[in-house]
Amino acid sequence: MSEASSTEPAPIAGSLLLASPVMDDPNFSRTVIFMAAHSAKDGAFGYILNRPLEQKVGDLLPDQNLGALGDVPVFVGGPVATDKLAFASLQWNKRKRTLRCQTHLSVSDAIAALKRGHDVRGFVGYSGWTGGQLENELRRRSWITTRARPLVLTADPPSELWDAILHDMGPVFGLMAGMPADVKLN
Repeated sequence: MSEASSTEPAPIAGSLLLASPVMDDPNFSRTVIFMAAHSAKDGAFGYILNRPLEQKVGDLLPDQNLGALGDVPVFVGGPVATDKLAFASLQWNKRKRTLRCQTHLSVSDAIAALKRGHDVRGFVGYSGWTGGQLENELRRRSWITTRARPLVLTADPPSELWDAILHDMGPVFGLMAGMPADVKLN
């Protein structure tokens, strides 16, 4: 272990952040966030994967000829820039066992990604942290970090992803999934 790695947390881009069961911020309670970018100095950026908006892209862009993109589900990506619709393409790499996420796709890029068979999603808003902010939250144990897994693309309904991933992580985490939403009432 190098000296730098012992003092600076490893970047978590490409990983998942799961809100700790005791997270009291309603923006993030029981969320699963794919971390698209992360640097302790510059900050972090990701999308919440388990908050479906119950709308499709065509509902939000009714005046555009979108083809199959019109049927793509839209998610609440986070509390930042909730007045914007963004597209991302998710692909599972079986060989590397990683989840690739291409963000900030244009409408035409999103349509092309759909044609290639990628999982394309619309996101209203995103989750973002300034430099050092996420590291502080990780030290306070507000988040559980884990590797991305194919379950991200197959959980049905997506709103159950937080429970499903915690159960997939093992029995101790499975117990966490069973904790009541408001632990003070337990």
